[in-house]
Amino acid sequence: MAKVIITCAITGGIHTPSLSDALPWRPDDIAAQSIAAARAGAAILHLHARSPEDGSPTGDPDVYRQFLPAIHDATDAVINLTTGGSPDMSPEDRLAAALAFSPEMCSLNMGSMNFAFHGLAAKQRPWRFEWEERYIRNSESFIFRNTFADIARNYALLVDHGTRFEHECYDIGHLYNLAHFVDRGIAKPPFFIQTVFGILGGIGADPDNVLFMRRTADRLFGKDYVWSVLAAGKHQMPVVTQAALLGGNVRVGLEDSLFLGRGQMAPSNAAQVSKVCAILAELGLETATPGEARAMLALKGRNAVRIG
Repeated sequence: MAKVIITCAITGGIHTPSLSDALPWRPDDIAAQSIAAARAGAAILHLHARSPEDGSPTGDPDVYRQFLPAIHDATDAVINLTTGGSPDMSPEDRLAAALAFSPEMCSLNMGSMNFAFHGLAAKQRPWRFEWEERYIRNSESFIFRNTFADIARNYALLVDHGTRFEHECYDIGHLYNLAHFVDRGIAKPPFFIQTVFGILGGIGADPDNVLFMRRTADRLFGKDYVWSVLAAGKHQMPVVTQAALLGGNVRVGLEDSLFLGRGQMAPSNAAQVSKVCAILAELGLETATPGEARAMLALKGRNAVRIG
């Protein structure tokens, strides 16, 4: 079996500062937790930016500049910038950092969808910032826009940068959307496919669904893709363990889950990376280095980015 690529999604655009003291949102904390996650075994770091004032999601390249150089200088990890941002950002805001920094990899959401996490506001708590509760509750009305035109625009704008994509597929139809772009000659192999389970609005985190997504990707893309899996919340570790047993790669991180185990909050991103490394070792699987991940995904290399 091939070595397993571990991606760590450091902060995301969903969880808010009041939900966990461990969630990094200040630039220095994002940098420190990214470096620690890479040292713990993450080959790829999936990165969002947060406002330094209140932790709200932002696509501002100037905020990214406050933490990307430190990560780039201190690790060999592949830097993977979001083009998803958050469901309430414009397509232009979501793409701004990728165009500014020309990273080796970006995420690319493969279809529009309902994207709700309003249940996170059900528990009464003190909110550190006034935007948090409103943002979470309003997600019941979010439509996460990723039209065919939006997706085609991302491919077109980043093709000259040599940036490759983490194709985020939240439901079975998103795999067919990717196949559509393959048929048009726009998406080029090897395809890095991140199948996402357990988001309200997407496919559920059931073992049968993991198999279904894998079988569908096999049928559509044959040997031209590299498969990875993430799951939200309490589903994170069970689902990524199943994926590893099926020959897949894995993604963990505080973007996807604030927990380390049942009822146990994760103290950091590195703690989740260390746990999944231990699980993989118990299964007799080896983890990929950043260099090995670059080779598996045909990436352009860290020297071809505009960071630092």
